Amino acid sequence: MNTDGTAPVKQKNTDNSFSARLDSVCRLSERGSNVRAEIRGGLVTFLSMVYILVLNPIILSGPDSTGAYLGGGSAPNIPAIAAGTALVAGIMTILMGAVANFPMALAAGLGLNSIVAYSLVQLPGMTWADGMGIIVIEGIVIVLLVLTGLREAIFRAIPKFLRVAISVGIGLFISLIGFSNAGLVKGNKEGPTLLNFGTGGSIDSIPVLVFILGLFLTLILMARRIPGAILIGIVSSTVLAFIVEAVAKLGPKMVNGEVANAGGWLGSVPAFGGKLVQIPGFSTLGQFSVTGPFHKLGVLAVAVLAFTIMLADFFDTMGTMVAVASEGKLLDEQGNPPRTRSILLVDSLAAIAGGMGGVSSNTCFVESTSGVADGARTGLASVTTGIAFLLSTFFAPLVALVPSEAAAPALVAVGVLMMQQAAEIKWSDFAVAVPSFLVIAFMPFGFSITVGIGVGFIAYPIMETVVGRIKKVHPLMWVVAVLFVIYFAMGPIQALLLK
Repeated sequence: MNTDGTAPVKQKNTDNSFSARLDSVCRLSERGSNVRAEIRGGLVTFLSMVYILVLNPIILSGPDSTGAYLGGGSAPNIPAIAAGTALVAGIMTILMGAVANFPMALAAGLGLNSIVAYSLVQLPGMTWADGMGIIVIEGIVIVLLVLTGLREAIFRAIPKFLRVAISVGIGLFISLIGFSNAGLVKGNKEGPTLLNFGTGGSIDSIPVLVFILGLFLTLILMARRIPGAILIGIVSSTVLAFIVEAVAKLGPKMVNGEVANAGGWLGSVPAFGGKLVQIPGFSTLGQFSVTGPFHKLGVLAVAVLAFTIMLADFFDTMGTMVAVASEGKLLDEQGNPPRTRSILLVDSLAAIAGGMGGVSSNTCFVESTSGVADGARTGLASVTTGIAFLLSTFFAPLVALVPSEAAAPALVAVGVLMMQQAAEIKWSDFAVAVPSFLVIAFMPFGFSITVGIGVGFIAYPIMETVVGRIKKVHPLMWVVAVLFVIYFAMGPIQALLLK
């Protein structure tokens, strides 16, 4: 009773009402979770993959075949690429949570951005807009494959060992880029070897030593299963780099494209010189051209390139999707995650969004399993991760202060993770070993992911035929092999056509 003798009036508990609606929409109780666990898991996922805001700008920072830089300007526009990367990742990750109710985050795919930066835009006449245009085309094709149900059919056509080989090869390719970005492995145009370790086989600069210390710290943290190990490695290496630069004043290694200071930093110089927080600039948005690639490369070349990127894109997604669902015990009796088609559709749309945003194809990140391991089970975790990405757009200038030597350990660490899958290949079967080896070897040796996939896909039906297993080869694989043969002969073919 109240002091005046009247009965107390029950107040409507708006918090409980909201919680009940949230529980119903996200199926928190059904999946054995709660709001606190989802928010915590979403933040863990963000911390585990936020390194992409450093790596993607670095990978996409070089000039295209015309000498232009992504995002405009006469030098790498790191802050704009970082802001665009965070914006697209935030929007698509929130969409994954809202549409598919699945605890999986998306961002620019490392292997995919490498294809854009080191293959597509380096082709004669190709610009960043053209490269992103191919990503948009690839994304549209994947959306159509999802809507028609053909995505799963194509997935079944390519043998598992080739899918594994693609991931392993990309891992080696990314590692080589990491070693090169750190200055530990160098090209040797005038010497007896193609590549050198350090300078004449020796480590002779402090920045390279920073990379080595950062790499070992990252790998040790990963071995100890510390959440956010890659991010901790980047941050720690960057802090060390700032201390080194403050004491030694090393400065940049390259000036106007030439080596001016052998002991300097290969990328950004780690020193404060401006604002650390600012209103983000999104100059990469809309920097794509769907028609440009067709004019410069031709229909056949664009088709082969888009198909190659599509393979790496949706196979990674399917593996990641199953891994995340398995970690969270969300698979059904047939081993399928909940709302599979919705998950694949959002992922496909993310490829288009990444191309239109000028930051390369966005795809699902296996680091999402870290958030699931910490309790995430629903899309609320993805919404949390997405919001964290959106907030990070205001801190893009910080990315420009991270030297290549501090970020490169993450590339090598990701290579280690992708290399582990090599154990799944049956190396004792020669017909399996040959195409797998060619895929893996030609990616770093040919410095092209496209070349690695193409050589392996040509070898696969040939090897299966000579050992009497031609019936195992799906007809689609013969079509793909022929397309790659034509792709590798495009130079002579174009020369003949232009006569």
